[in-house]
Amino acid sequence: MSRQLTVDDARESLSLHLESKGQGILEAYGPNLGWKDLLRLLEDRRFVRYPCEIVFNDSGLEPGEFAHPVPKGERPDEGFVLQVHPVFMTQLQRVPQLVLYQLVLVNYGDFATSDDAEIFGAAALGISRDSYYEAICELADCVPQ
Repeated sequence: MSRQLTVDDARESLSLHLESKGQGILEAYGPNLGWKDLLRLLEDRRFVRYPCEIVFNDSGLEPGEFAHPVPKGERPDEGFVLQVHPVFMTQLQRVPQLVLYQLVLVNYGDFATSDDAEIFGAAALGISRDSYYEAICELADCVPQ
């Protein structure tokens, strides 16, 4: 008699997968992911499933939102524009943290949660989930309401 998979099983499986993908980014790009590394990462289909470009523009962001992926078309393979709040235009060294958080939405769609984003981003940067969460909160506080 086989056991039926549950939503919790799927969540746990996704969490392990995201942690593994994040660790792959850490191995490929190192712990100090900078702006140029980020641009290379966005072209790396091992880690970023669909084409992405970064645009510093807050027109599609909710108040207080630091970044969000916007589909370029009807199908994911048409790519995404990662809208990043313009306040970070002069803080390029911090943009990788923001973009990593958004990449789970690009790669996994609406099934991805904030927990998933934290697991992925923390693993990619080689830091604890708590440290990544604190960094994301600090960055979110930089965005005007």
